[in-house]
Amino acid sequence: MSLRGKTILLAGLALPLVIYGLLQLSNARTFQIFGRIISSVPTDDRVVALTFDDGPSAAHTQEVLSILREHEVKATFFVIGQEAAGNLQEAKRIVADGHEMGNHSFSHPRLIFKTPGSIRDEIERTDAVIRSAGFKDEIFFRPPYGKKLFILPWYLARTGRTTITWEVEPESHPEVASDAQKIADHVLDRVKPGSIVLLHVMYKNREESRKALPIIIDRLREQGYKFLSVSELLRRAKA
Repeated sequence: MSLRGKTILLAGLALPLVIYGLLQLSNARTFQIFGRIISSVPTDDRVVALTFDDGPSAAHTQEVLSILREHEVKATFFVIGQEAAGNLQEAKRIVADGHEMGNHSFSHPRLIFKTPGSIRDEIERTDAVIRSAGFKDEIFFRPPYGKKLFILPWYLARTGRTTITWEVEPESHPEVASDAQKIADHVLDRVKPGSIVLLHVMYKNREESRKALPIIIDRLREQGYKFLSVSELLRRAKA
């Protein structure tokens, strides 16, 4: 075989490995090339952070806030910028109730193979909306679909932002997501001190997740857990 043929063969063999490596990197919950990424916090304390992605929505924000208020729980909402801008009163209610607000991009695209300019626009526009809702503390970032490769982590690190992923996500399993009790059981089976739990509760098709929320809260409380915002959870981390 000629040298050119060998080169083509090696390239053909290497390409699937490269693609697989990039896929693993883009989906990693505990590692990224640049900057700080947090999926859970090392602690012996029975503390957990409830986090909600997407929204806010006019239809369901108040329902979720009422559940949290009734149970005296503070959570972290990773909002989509264009939805927060379109439902600014709901975003303001989240802040007024003492919850933490994070950035989940402006239009919820997969932020891989994007230009630095488009990534900057997705992040900065959402930060501006979050500030207009009245949130004054540090704004954490959660990548849409958990996807990131090189440019997104680079921009987040360059601008001093922390990436927050998750440790427990029941809705990623279709057989679990369709039933509130199964969602709650999944969380209870996997949560541990310092866990970050991800739920989607803002849309009509997430009724089972909303039903699961009070079950999760009550059952974790029975096990001695306290609920913290992400920033509070980070302060509990072991040195």
